[in-house]
Formats: sequence, structure tokens, C-alpha cells
Amino acid sequence: MLIAIPDVLDADGVARLRALIDPADWVDGNATSGTQSALAKRNAQLPEDSAAGQAAGAMVLDALAATPRFVAAALPRKVYPPLFNRYAGGQEFGAHVDTAIRIRRGSDFRIRSDLSATLFLDDPDGYDGGELVIEGAFGEQRVKLPAGHMVLYPASSVHRVTPVTRGVRAASFFWIQSMVRDDGARALLFELDQGVQAAAAAMGQEHPESVRLTGVYHNLLRRWAEA
Repeated sequence: MLIAIPDVLDADGVARLRALIDPADWVDGNATSGTQSALAKRNAQLPEDSAAGQAAGAMVLDALAATPRFVAAALPRKVYPPLFNRYAGGQEFGAHVDTAIRIRRGSDFRIRSDLSATLFLDDPDGYDGGELVIEGAFGEQRVKLPAGHMVLYPASSVHRVTPVTRGVRAASFFWIQSMVRDDGARALLFELDQGVQAAAAAMGQEHPESVRLTGVYHNLLRRWAEA
């Protein structure tokens, strides 16, 4: 399931976040790469322990908590502290699959990476290339969203970032361990949630059909979730 989530950050939020990360000290992006990714990855990244990166990551987490579409789509149990990368001058990230278990260095924090997320921090007309290309059951999907918008996709998918040949492409990226491990079950719950919201808007939350659909949603979540 690939889901675009608009307006995680508004223009002011993007500007405040960029004011933190742009002047910071960036390092080789392979600082957090697995063996396979290191062969394909050419970009710059903020160190995980940098003050700027941690402050900006906290801003992203606050924004996610206030974004109902993210909560409904991801059903997050754990979120890896957001990281930040940027591409310029032909840099790219070749085809790879994200590591199944992400461990934060110097801590006992670890998650199973069910979902990957990319939060775009530059508008598409500011750079050439830089599409996030995700391979799925229906072929390749190319994603290049406005600043402040985010895409969620299965961490198990093969994906890549095409070379950035003009300008700079900055983004936040991170992983989510969902309460519902199975992608198909999670997709069904998301579609049902959207239906529940539409029914409530059309008929009212106290209408018997709204109550019935809400009950179905929660009973399925109760069946599939790992809390």
C-alpha cells in the first residue's frame, strides 16, 4: 500500500525546520546504511546525534501526531526518530530494500520496519530528478511531492531515488513499526476507516450504520493488532 499524506508540515513549518537543518554539518549518507544500501547510496545526511537533526526530528514527530491520515494509514506502534538527507550534483540512491530491523546506535531502541516514510522538504520545481521510485505489484510508481507532503510505502519494497541533476532535494526519512504487521490487513483497515469517516459525515456519528461500521473496524483492529 502506497499512501500520499498531504500537509504534514505547512509552509511555515517547513521553513522553521529548514532553518534548523540547512546550516548544520552534513556527513556521508552511508553513516546509517546496511551492506546492500551502502553499495547504492550517494547522498548527504545529518548525523543521528546532531542537535539540529534531533530538534528537527521532534518537529516531525509532533506533526505526525497531529495528522489523522498518517495515524489511520500507519497505525503506528513505534516510529524511528526521523532522519534527514539531501541530494545534489547527480547524487542518487540505487535500488535497495530497507533493513528489516532498525537499531538506533548507542541505545536499545529498535523497531521492525513495516513502513518507510519520506517527507519532502523541497518543492518539485526546485530540482530536477530526485523521484522516489517504488516497485509494486502494478509496476513502478514515481513519487515527487510538494514540500511538507509525505509518502508511506512498504519497507519491504524495492525502491530508489533517481539522480538529482539540478538543485537540491532535501527530505526527512524514517520507518514505522505498525500495530498491524500485515500490509494487506493494514490496507483494508485504512479503507474501512475512510468509509467510517464518510458515513459519519453523511449520516452522523450516532446513526446506527455509523455505529455498526465503527464496531466492525475496531473488532478487526482488535483481531489483528499487536498493542
